[in-house]
Amino acid sequence: MTRLRLRETGPVSNEERRPGEPPADGRTDGLTVGRTAALVGVSVKTLHHWDTIGLVRPGGRTRAGYRVYGDDDVARLHRVLVYREIGIPLAAIGRLLDDPEVDAREHLRRQRGQLVDRISRLERMVGAVDRMLVESRPGIRLTPEEQVEIFGADWRPGWAGEAEERWGGTDQWAQYAERAAGMSAEDWKDVAATTEALTADLAEACRTGVAAGSDRANALAERHRAQISTYFDCTYAMQVCIGRTYVTDPGYAAYYDAIAPGLNDWLCAVISANARAHGVDPESASWE
Repeated sequence: MTRLRLRETGPVSNEERRPGEPPADGRTDGLTVGRTAALVGVSVKTLHHWDTIGLVRPGGRTRAGYRVYGDDDVARLHRVLVYREIGIPLAAIGRLLDDPEVDAREHLRRQRGQLVDRISRLERMVGAVDRMLVESRPGIRLTPEEQVEIFGADWRPGWAGEAEERWGGTDQWAQYAERAAGMSAEDWKDVAATTEALTADLAEACRTGVAAGSDRANALAERHRAQISTYFDCTYAMQVCIGRTYVTDPGYAAYYDAIAPGLNDWLCAVISANARAHGVDPESASWE
């Protein structure tokens, strides 16, 4: 507890002071109203009000008549603040502190039960707000559990967040977010089924040696571009850029190689050959 010595000038020397009389310089242990308010974190107006209603009164005075709060007064203030914080009215706080007939422990037990109930309500409210945030967020409006159910056990719900960090500032991401927000769980199931069928056909074509630039390979490249266009309008140049990542990005490379050895390189070549057939140079293609 901080202790403050207040100074007031007085006419009587310390040697002439009678027992029990404040020092001649007016010093006394205690805190002024302003310093007490700052210490306990309330306003001076609040302390004056509590003084007026008899809840906490400064018990000391300087020789000049200034009222000061002693250690016991400040300790009582802290108890008042605790009781007030847990929702006990000021009138009841006064009885708890002063009336020996009042069972403070029983009152606190009841108040604790009310606090536990309040915490439970607040936790439910936090959960409701979290759900609202998820529902109002642009992009896939599915729970993580629904995403795994629809897209398969290998799906990681965190991928959507990673994609947003990487492309969130692009026009294509804005287009994806708008489209995805309007899709239902059934729509996503259709997308997942179409993607699964395309992946199976790509893997089979890779394993059987379908040549890049052939009619069958070009048809698969068109299906691949159409699948991407589910999310945003994908040009041939954009598709080429995406195809490059299948080779350069270790995550994509491992994903496709696990489906069929060499699938990532083969698909990149197929996409590039189809783009060239539509007037796009895959060597110089950029995201546009």
